[in-house]
Amino acid sequence: MAAFRNETDTLLAESLKELALNNPIEKITVKEITDKAGVIRPTFYNHFQDKYELLEWIIWTDLLEPIRPLIENQMMDEALLLLFMNIEKEKKFYIKAAKLEGQNSFELIARSCVKGILLEIIEKNPKDKIMKFQWLTPERIAEYYAQSICSVALVWIKSGLAVSAKELAEIYDYIMKHSIEEVLLG
Repeated sequence: MAAFRNETDTLLAESLKELALNNPIEKITVKEITDKAGVIRPTFYNHFQDKYELLEWIIWTDLLEPIRPLIENQMMDEALLLLFMNIEKEKKFYIKAAKLEGQNSFELIARSCVKGILLEIIEKNPKDKIMKFQWLTPERIAEYYAQSICSVALVWIKSGLAVSAKELAEIYDYIMKHSIEEVLLG
């Protein structure tokens, strides 16, 4: 999903974020979103298929696009810190969003978005690189890291952001750079 910002998209996103602070996302209607944004319903459908696509746009625009240049420049630690800091900035919204379950769960939407951006970046890199294991396709690599990042972020969000974004980034870095034996057995 391309996450280009325009005034209407931003208005609709801010409307959903505000409504989500007091209502479960699954109960928020498109009419409530458009009323709060001050636009008519057909305007919503000119921009988004449904509120879940709007949520996807929020994830892309607020969380992933800002970290894209860092990932592209192999600054993963900085990218994760910025990602977690941006979640922390809108803590109340993401705590509510993380409660969204089912076929349009926040977890599934976020994981799909993270996988998408990672796959885009992986596929942009030179193709002449020989992988040690053929089974490790760009798709599987993107899926693995998307699951990993989203799992850590979701547990953190559901804990009420119990540690700072900086500490979480350090924890994630430690887990990813050490073997399971080192992490478990210290």
